[in-house]
Formats: sequence, C-alpha cells, structure tokens
Amino acid sequence: MNPIHAIADDPDFRWKALYWAIAQQTSENGFVAFLNNNNIAYPNDPFPNRLFVGTKRVVSCSDTDTFQKLYAAHREQPGYLVGYLGYDLKNELEALESQNPDHLGFPNAYFVEPEWVIDFFSNEIVITGEGSVDEVIRAISLTELPTYKGSRVGSIQCRVSSDEYLHAVRQIQQHILAGDVYELNYCIEFFAEQTTLDPFGVYRALNEQSPMPFSAFLKLGDLYAISASPERFLKKQGSILRSQPIKGTIRRGQTAEEDTALRNQLLNSEKERAENLMIVDLVRNDLARSAETGSVRVDELFGIYGFRAVYQLISTVSATLRNSVSWADAIRHAFPMGSMTGAPKIRSMELIDALEVSRRGVYSGAIGFITPEGDFDFSVVIRTLLYNARSQYASFSVGSAITYDADPEQEWEECLLKARPIRAVLEQNLTAT
Repeated sequence: MNPIHAIADDPDFRWKALYWAIAQQTSENGFVAFLNNNNIAYPNDPFPNRLFVGTKRVVSCSDTDTFQKLYAAHREQPGYLVGYLGYDLKNELEALESQNPDHLGFPNAYFVEPEWVIDFFSNEIVITGEGSVDEVIRAISLTELPTYKGSRVGSIQCRVSSDEYLHAVRQIQQHILAGDVYELNYCIEFFAEQTTLDPFGVYRALNEQSPMPFSAFLKLGDLYAISASPERFLKKQGSILRSQPIKGTIRRGQTAEEDTALRNQLLNSEKERAENLMIVDLVRNDLARSAETGSVRVDELFGIYGFRAVYQLISTVSATLRNSVSWADAIRHAFPMGSMTGAPKIRSMELIDALEVSRRGVYSGAIGFITPEGDFDFSVVIRTLLYNARSQYASFSVGSAITYDADPEQEWEECLLKARPIRAVLEQNLTAT
C-alpha cells in the first residue's frame, strides 16, 4: 500500500513505537528491528531512523548459500528485508570452520520481510504496511512508556584473564613476525549467566550512555541484539558501494585541553594510522571484486570523528558496482569486514578461531536492511549486547587490531575502554543479584 504521512508532534513517539512493537511481537517468531542514528552527523549519512515490525515472511537461511537465498527471495518478491549476517557465515565463503562453543544460540543469519515499516523524520512519520495505519498510529499514541523495570544480572565475567589476553597477543605478534599475517583483530567475550533483562530498558539506557549513528535493536522471539555501533560495514546506493572501516580508538578527555591533546595523539599515532591503512587496503581489494575497473577510490583517509566516550579513525572507500555483479554478491565479496578480521583475511580468520575461546556468532557480523530497489546499508556488529532470554545468557565482546609493534597491556586497556558503556548499563543501571 502507499505510505501514510503523519505529523510527528510527540517527542516520545519513536520510543512509544518501539515499546508498542515489542509488546505486539510476543510469539516465537515475533520480530522487531529498530534503527536509530541519534541525529549524529556521519559521512555518507548514518542509519535512517526506522522501525520494522512483524513478519510477512522469513527468508530461510541454512548453512549453505545464504547470500544467494537472500538474493533469490528478494528477486522473487521485492520488498524490504531486514536482519543480520553472523560472522560464522565465513564458513560458507571459505574453507573455514568454527570450533569454539556457541553460548547464545542465534541463527547464522536471519532476515524477514516486515509487516510494517515506520520512518521517523524531524517533523513527520511515514508508515507503510498492510492494515489500518490509523489504528497503528492510535495504538502507538496511547502507549505509555514504562518506568524502568530493572533487571536481574548475574556477575559479569570475562572468558580470558588479563594474563591469558597478554599471552594471546604475544602469540599473534609471533605469527606476524613469521609472516602469517600483518594485523589481526583479536576479540574477547564478557558474559553474565542467570540473567533476566528488560531489553527495552537496557536499550534506552545504552543509547543514553553511548549514542551512536548505527544504533540498533533487534528482537527475534526470545533473542535480542542491543547495539551501539559506530561503524558502517557496507552501503549500496544506486550503483555506488561505500565501506567505512574504523581502526584507531582513544578515550575522550575530561577537559577541552585534554580532549584536544588526545584527539591529536590519535591522529598522529603512526601505529593507529598503520592499522587503519592496512584495513583500507584490504577493503579496497574486497570492493574491487565487485567494482568496475578503476572505480575503487579512497574518499577519506584517517578521518577523525568524536563520539561521547571515544575518538575514532574512520576511512571511507567507495566503488562503482559492475552491472554483472548482484547486490548480494557485493556483500558476499566483502564479508566479513576486514576491520574485524585482519590481513590477509583468510589466514586471519583461521588464527582467530584458534586463539579466541568463544564463537563470535552475531558479533562482528552485520545488522542492516535491503530496500525494495536492491539498495542496502549494514553496520558492523560491535559495542553490542546479545541476549538469549530463554537461557538467561547475556554476552558482549570487544577487540582490537594487533600489530607487531602493539603494546599488549595498552591493547587490554583499549578492550576495557570499549567494554565500559555496556558494563556501565549492566552494573550501574540494573539491579544485580
């Protein structure tokens, strides 16, 4: 049906809409996806402010041909598809495997065609779906936002100790010295068992603690992804592909002077620039697999962008998609993203599985959507809390790029810095057991 436009005169309408959607989607196949850019300026635009609700159809993704199945489902019935691609889809793309235990139980990939799409603009709301739009607007308007329910959180633990982390980093540096890889993204998992979360309240708290341009909330039945991602994986707009890898992180200062000094320290760090440049080269190679000859270009190198808690080095790589390459193949050729693997990519992924102790699953995959026209936008799943309400297991992972000249103790501190916003929500805003 044609979209219906309404005036956005309630500042809480977006939050009411999300809470209404969660309350509506209580079945085993209940689905909600909320994208939220927090009105943060971002090169080539952040996520739209958009809510997807309900399930017209699920795109079945087994253990083979996920990207082709997505493409075939979209081609057969063009419409919005929204969901995620898990990191372990790498095993479909290369001769790889995942040996580490999966504690969360998310599917490797999951996409739906939603029943409703609600876009939030500065002065209007646009609702598209099959049914009574007036009833949807009325139901959302009458929704009362709850007082925060609180949650019961078990103790937050890390899968590796600091000593184990330092040992793993030194092992990686030996692999670099041996010429196996140039750089490797090594990640660690924090988790809490016997945990009952209020996902809506946790998402609002995390969004307040760490507003990001690729913030997202996903609900798949009893499975939740609560994301405060700052990073774009890949976007297609018309024939243009863009990837924006992040490599380089430093905390924000307590004063204006300290903040400026830290920003300059990151911008002028040879180590951080080298990390970023290695991944830019990898992304250029990934996009070249799908691009018209000579069209791959670096639009911005070492752009520095400030968020509430950190500064990040962000580069932008673009290319023109070849006519003979489908949008699904463009994603497949670049997946998983180089910023979460290392260089060269395949050997990095082999070492990741050998050195890490948890299966990544959704983490370091991609959350996003495909439009009816075959455009798409996907974030990198980082700074993300994953929660299985059935098993009462909550998990978030963090990592950093390890190079030969990396200081293992500084890398450990960077991981703790990246973990801080989610830990703060779980430890300070919730009621712990």
